[in-house]
Amino acid sequence: MIHGVGVDIVDIDRIRNSVSHFGEDFLERVFTPSEVEYCMKRKDPHPSLAARFAAKEAMIKALTTDESIPLRDIEVVMSDTGKPSIKPGIKLKEIMDTVSIKGSHLSLSHEKRYAVAYVILEA
Repeated sequence: MIHGVGVDIVDIDRIRNSVSHFGEDFLERVFTPSEVEYCMKRKDPHPSLAARFAAKEAMIKALTTDESIPLRDIEVVMSDTGKPSIKPGIKLKEIMDTVSIKGSHLSLSHEKRYAVAYVILEA
């Protein structure tokens, strides 16, 4: 049974500007060290950062909760085959357990100007 669906789209230049203006403070506030490391290996890390930002927002929308979730508590990880998934931190895991989330599905994409993420949560 589907618990929730979330989608978010992010202008890649918005993330590029945030990184340029706020630097490490922005990266540390929004992303986990593993996410930053993964993205910074790219020729242009900003599309990957934007896709992860969109995934965090999509996850929050799919949960349909009023509780505040730190963005760093929602981590995007990649399998060896390149499939993205959400690795919940402590707060997110507690909320997912409370509402009986049994599984999650994540799709990421980015193109010249935009990054998009789609999340489906199973109950």
